[in-house]
Amino acid sequence: MRIRAQVAMVMNLDKCIGCHTCSVTCKQTWTNREGTEYVWFNNVETKPGIGYPKHYEDQDRWHGGWKLDGKGRLTLRSGGRVKRLTRIFANPDLPSLDDYYEPATFDKDILVSAPAGLTDTPVKRPYSALTGEPMSVQWGANWEDSLGGAHERADADPNIARMPADAAAKVRFEFEKTFMFHLPRICEHCLNPACVSACPSGAMYKREEDGIVLVDQDKCRGWRMCVSACPYKKVYVNHATGKAEKCTLCFPRIEAGQPTICSETCVGRLRYLGIVFYDEDGVLAAASVPDEHDLLDAQRDVFLDPHDPAVQQAARDAGMPDEWIEAAKLSPVWRLISEYRIALPLHPEYRTLPMVWYVPPLSPVLDAAGAAGRDDTDADEVFHTIRDLRIPVEYLAELFTAGDADATAGVLMKLAAMRSYMRARTLDGTVAEDLLDRIGMTADQVESMYRLLAIAKYDERYVIPTAYRADAAALEAQAAQAGCSLDCEGGPGMGGEATVAAAVERFHLVDGEDDVHVGRRGLVTRRRDGRAGLSINPLRGQS
Repeated sequence: MRIRAQVAMVMNLDKCIGCHTCSVTCKQTWTNREGTEYVWFNNVETKPGIGYPKHYEDQDRWHGGWKLDGKGRLTLRSGGRVKRLTRIFANPDLPSLDDYYEPATFDKDILVSAPAGLTDTPVKRPYSALTGEPMSVQWGANWEDSLGGAHERADADPNIARMPADAAAKVRFEFEKTFMFHLPRICEHCLNPACVSACPSGAMYKREEDGIVLVDQDKCRGWRMCVSACPYKKVYVNHATGKAEKCTLCFPRIEAGQPTICSETCVGRLRYLGIVFYDEDGVLAAASVPDEHDLLDAQRDVFLDPHDPAVQQAARDAGMPDEWIEAAKLSPVWRLISEYRIALPLHPEYRTLPMVWYVPPLSPVLDAAGAAGRDDTDADEVFHTIRDLRIPVEYLAELFTAGDADATAGVLMKLAAMRSYMRARTLDGTVAEDLLDRIGMTADQVESMYRLLAIAKYDERYVIPTAYRADAAALEAQAAQAGCSLDCEGGPGMGGEATVAAAVERFHLVDGEDDVHVGRRGLVTRRRDGRAGLSINPLRGQS
């Protein structure tokens, strides 16, 4: 077992009101620069819909993520090294600006500088933020908000196309017959990131200490293979610098023990941040299971129980501080994913093992029960209604369980049972033992799950270790000694030939079997077996 720590996020979709505060604050923090006008590290989509960029979930078109070859081996959908080399100057699998949208600006001066006495009201007309030419706005990152224009495009949602015909027939885009829910999206910071493996220059890397996937701007050569390989299309190209950019999970804030800016400003308080321990030796096997319906359980099996003394000792042996172990034990993310088992990954069939998970929306269940003349306070009535939703379970299954409707229905039943149990307990003090037996949970677990989902406080939703401060102090001391911590011997990622040679010898890397390069955080290795690779931070001496 090779234990690793990963900063992960869970979003409770029942709480998302589609206010886009997270998108705006992320935009203002990270992508308010020239070259990133069209870039949204965080965006909130309305489902059903074709998303941003258009049809990003259609991997038959974009060839993102991983697949199994004829021998059952994991391989990139975008092809191997030779195929990528042939496309290095002309990549046909790149979204165009039309697939994203052409950002617009407006001539506001015309409203304040128009002369008096005009018979016509002056109008702000849109101009391209890229070319400055007049334009007609036809699409945007939020064009489908709250089903705007759904009658024209939403039936082209790739998830609907993958649903069984009888289930797809239930989806209607007519007034009072449709459904919607909001889906916030950021980079998934996957355990098996396709973007890292596809990068020809080794600029994409996964941080060894917390699993955050970043781009080394000095190494990036703008080949854009990462854009094609990412199935979630959350890697963008800054057209001013020619470099790739992506969500950083606000790592400067994480290092200071603070939540991401999208979490901090979320009006619905729907985001949860925490540490998850996982076994790196199990990542390849989990991503390679033949049946897509087994991917969910396979990824859950990779996660380690932080309350297990053996896991805690393994973490200490790997050099993890006690603060990280305590944070993992209190992690709301681990509880929602592995203990309560109500959080689900977005499109596990991409085999990247994403680390941003979602609690599926339950509100339409109760609405459907009431519309059918059933009692939405009765668990039996709600359970029977789950399969007859206006929002088909099959649609949620295509998003979160690779089409396994039973797994999705099981999560919805847990959430419905929790509501019914807490209603009975609050109104008359009764304990619905039959509900607990049906969902296989104890009363304490249900009440703890309710508290976490409904009324959790700030420090319960965001459990982020602050052990980075010790690293920051060491780096500062190192910089004071040598001038710049990037230039001195043993600096992060610039340790010199001696440091690299020692790390190569330590891991017995054989030339031709592994691709070795030095990233900003340390030595990074990428294996030919499809694994995303290891990274070694010479400062911390960990592997």
